[in-house]
Amino acid sequence: MILQKIGLFITIGIKAQRISKNSSMKGQSWQYHSWFKCSILLAMGLGSGLPLALTSGTLQAWYSDFPGLDLAKIGALSLVGLPYTLKWLWAPLIDWLVPPFLGRRRGWILFTQISLVFSLLVMAMLSPGDHPLGLALVALFVAWCSASQDIGIDAYRSDVLSPPERGIGISASMYGYRLAMVISGGLAIMLAGVVSWRFTYVLMAITMAVTALATLVAPEPIFSVGRPRNLKTAILGPSRAFFHHPQAWALLVLMVLYKLTDAFGLSLNTVFLLRGMGFSKIEVGAVYKIAAVVAGLLGALVAGVMMQRWRLYKNLIVFGVLQALANFAFVALFYIGRNLPAMAVSVFIEYFFSSIGTVVFVALLMSLCHHRYTASQFAMFSAVSALGRVFVGPIAGQVAEHFGWVPFYLLAVLLAVPGLGLLWYLREHPVWLEEDKVN
Repeated sequence: MILQKIGLFITIGIKAQRISKNSSMKGQSWQYHSWFKCSILLAMGLGSGLPLALTSGTLQAWYSDFPGLDLAKIGALSLVGLPYTLKWLWAPLIDWLVPPFLGRRRGWILFTQISLVFSLLVMAMLSPGDHPLGLALVALFVAWCSASQDIGIDAYRSDVLSPPERGIGISASMYGYRLAMVISGGLAIMLAGVVSWRFTYVLMAITMAVTALATLVAPEPIFSVGRPRNLKTAILGPSRAFFHHPQAWALLVLMVLYKLTDAFGLSLNTVFLLRGMGFSKIEVGAVYKIAAVVAGLLGALVAGVMMQRWRLYKNLIVFGVLQALANFAFVALFYIGRNLPAMAVSVFIEYFFSSIGTVVFVALLMSLCHHRYTASQFAMFSAVSALGRVFVGPIAGQVAEHFGWVPFYLLAVLLAVPGLGLLWYLREHPVWLEEDKVN
């Protein structure tokens, strides 16, 4: 039965690849192809999210089972995540080098997925008690492979989706990613408690192998302009191509500012609920996490629908305003007091509009990528957009400590104003006009 399903999936993939070669597809053929691409991106999102928890929270839980390992060593495992923040350094290589199979995008994705399968199996054969350093080094390699896979998937998603498909395609990726975090996070820890850590990591390796099937049958990108001529072009070309955009510096600033309200407001949410409102850890863990996950998934679905109905600029404006105003939900909770239903509603509102804002923001980054340098540019844009999240933490803590929680969330709302003002200033930018021509 399983083999029959796999065979059916591969057959659908082959048909979808044939359809992708026909640039004049219409009506049902277009919808069929779009939904197949979304199913592929969902599977890729699953493969993208699986290794993250396995090299961070879940790995720390594994090390915690050995009392002989002190907290300093367990805390040092956070360094395993460095490849995720530094992936822009080798992204030009993924733009330039072409594997001998499946093309420039799918070839790299499959190569990293195969590497992840075998390295997760190696992790399963080791133990924090006997090989603490060796296991950490293998986990570091897993993180590098995972970060490289993310580069390839981000580039593939940007190259395979047409502007009308971006919203639903990004949403599908987010669904897969969130599902993976549940599987490799809480479920993996629970499974390890029932059976063993070795069996758990072997099962995660098998799951990763299954996601690789989607890469094998994935359609080729519809936008293909060839790779950079040499390594120098691969390194310097992305910046040169981007700065050909009118007002490129303003676009870079927009990347930092657009999600700043979100990053600031969410940075201390757990602290606010625990210390500011007096909810228990059990209440926060149960209600907060469930409401956040449900809101995030529903928000991604709504964003996919709205991206098909409205042009990107309108989505950025409307949901940029709404993700800022969502901070008022926590102001209302502050005055309502310690009330579980009110807490669930506040968390749902915040994460619902945050999820929509994330989808439209990723669509913005995709629209700014040149298809010759998609891997490098998307990694670079992601790094730039992360600057706001990096620096708001210390400032957020100082504001909450000295002024209180209501001024903290009011400031989070006001932090949306610079980004929205800059977006309004860029309302006639060619990126929006080009999108209108495609639609």
